Amino acid sequence: MPEPPAVKVFDSSALISAALAADVAAIAKAAIAASGRFTVAISGGSLPTILAKDLVFAEGVEWAKWHVFLADERVVKNTHPDSNYWLIQKELASKVPIPASQIHPIDDSLFATEDGACTAAETAAVATEYAAQLEAAFPGAAIPVFDLILLGMGPDGHTCSLFPGHSLLGVTDTNVAYLTDSPKPPPARITLTFPVLNAAKRVAFVSTGEGKAEVLEKILVNNDTTFPSALVSPPLAVFWYLDKPAAKLLGSLASSL
Repeated sequence: MPEPPAVKVFDSSALISAALAADVAAIAKAAIAASGRFTVAISGGSLPTILAKDLVFAEGVEWAKWHVFLADERVVKNTHPDSNYWLIQKELASKVPIPASQIHPIDDSLFATEDGACTAAETAAVATEYAAQLEAAFPGAAIPVFDLILLGMGPDGHTCSLFPGHSLLGVTDTNVAYLTDSPKPPPARITLTFPVLNAAKRVAFVSTGEGKAEVLEKILVNNDTTFPSALVSPPLAVFWYLDKPAAKLLGSLASSL
């Protein structure tokens, strides 16, 4: 049975960055000591910026043993500002010596459009190719087990590109799914599925701003599982890194920290 969530509340996103950097560096160190490498999947949005702010200055990080994947991606060119890969590259990977071969973007040669309005066939091909990247990185594993998956959450409770009420919430027969009808632009995306999220050794959410407060109350206080973020349930506790505006409705759950 999964452990209850571990909620950490901070006065500012800057303090989240410092704590997140220390925790990620520690998780990476332990993973490298155990297996010789650190595997991490990262979402987009504000997360890469918050993650990288202090992490790029951390001492003793064995960057050469990091393997970085996308928790989800917009099906746009890897140089497009909407690309999660582009954001991770800009904020983190360009500032630390992770080998380029160990950072895993989508194959953007599989589609021509620049605006994320790809066909279903193109988007499916991107998802299939990304699943193949996972298979190569985690040989023999039906479901890849990441050392850490770092996620954000939208005001509607979505995470990765798993949106409320969408048919992808029930997908269990593939590690990477695709959609061409995202309620947020761009419409074409790929995403890790819940079997992968829930197999991870560690999962952490970073969520900031008052606009997330009501959904966080429903998920963390009321145990409302109608939101995709609430369905992330790996064996070990999910960590939530929140600022005070996001945590304002959590009552004793926040004040007890």
